[in-house]
Amino acid sequence: MTELQLAKGVKDTPPEEKIVKDKVVSTLTNIFELYGFMPLETPILERYETLSAKFAAGEASDALKEIFKLKDQGDRTLGLRFDLTVPLARYVAMNLNLKLPFKRYAVGSVFRDGPIKLGRTREFWQMDIDTVGTKSMLAEAEILAMADSVFKTLNLNVVIKVNNRKLLNGILEQAGIDQKEEAIIAIDKLNKIGEEGVSKELKMRGYSTKQINKVFALIRNNVTLRELNIKIVDETGKEGLAELEELFSYLKSMNVKSAVFDISMARGLAYYTGTVFEAFLKNGEVTSSLAGGGRYDNMIGKYLDGGKEVPAVGISFGLVPIIETLKLEKKVESKTNTKVLVIPINTIKESLEISQILRNSGIATDFSLGKKGVSKSLQYADSLGIPYTIIIGEDEINKKKVLLRDMSSGTEQLLTVDGVVKKLKT
Repeated sequence: MTELQLAKGVKDTPPEEKIVKDKVVSTLTNIFELYGFMPLETPILERYETLSAKFAAGEASDALKEIFKLKDQGDRTLGLRFDLTVPLARYVAMNLNLKLPFKRYAVGSVFRDGPIKLGRTREFWQMDIDTVGTKSMLAEAEILAMADSVFKTLNLNVVIKVNNRKLLNGILEQAGIDQKEEAIIAIDKLNKIGEEGVSKELKMRGYSTKQINKVFALIRNNVTLRELNIKIVDETGKEGLAELEELFSYLKSMNVKSAVFDISMARGLAYYTGTVFEAFLKNGEVTSSLAGGGRYDNMIGKYLDGGKEVPAVGISFGLVPIIETLKLEKKVESKTNTKVLVIPINTIKESLEISQILRNSGIATDFSLGKKGVSKSLQYADSLGIPYTIIIGEDEINKKKVLLRDMSSGTEQLLTVDGVVKKLKT
């Protein structure tokens, strides 16, 4: 018999993990809607040319190399979406009657044929929020405030690193570096491979030691916006600085303290044009970013023939690293959503009627199937972490009551069905 194996980089999601996942999705969705965002669903399959456009993945980006490609029966080249941003851009470009600003959130699987590590798989879920149709830094402020609220609600201690591509481009211009996109992809790896590694990569791309030194004179740890204001002379760089100062003034008014300026934050994708940001655990085993995004004012317009600018900004939450973190920190654990298991003792008909009353009252109710005895049924409830059981024998039926057992304490109460509903609904 052939050994059954999963495709590399994907995994099954058993009930106990799916329950956690659904709770995280529900938490995030509720917060998104508190800020006025609306749901949008786009296909997993896209035409390859949509995903591979130079203003989408970008020729120099790792994302282009990581697209899963396939052919349909009409010999058309397709690809699995690698994020939820490119499909949004395509949707907006195809629906020009949208009222702007268009604030949407999306939830779904994305795929990247890239390296695998803790918190990173090849199929993973993302949750995105994007605001399309405004250049105002208020849009960034709202998104970062929402991200701050998400991580506070999940009880995760994060830092959201914030930068601006215009500032980075200004620094590279001052250093005499023309191929800015390639250089930014290298700089984005600074926290992973260090200054020496980035310098080596820039040298391989043909830049001189003098140019590289000029870059690292400004891109260094703990450099402040105030210091850069003195040193940046390039107009694009100054524009990026002004946007960051405006953004942080809004964040101060919204009491968002997790967002901090980080000059090395670059984000490798080609489509970012302004603000960029990424969220990381302050301490923890998961080192992948838990969320990331930025402003991409050019992408949507380039899907239109006239090249009209359609400004946009968004953030993507990585459910896999968030859930891995919650599991490692034991912040959420649950094997079932069932609240109570009904155990009949020669009272199947009556017990079925009572089970339906409980379900109709909004109480998640399981029923002991087959010929399990009380002892085995209790063991079953305990193994799944079901908090309550109801034992219904002939004596209970005659008294018009049921025996409610609290599985954690072992205490039992003889209650009416209405009494059980009242207790379990609180």
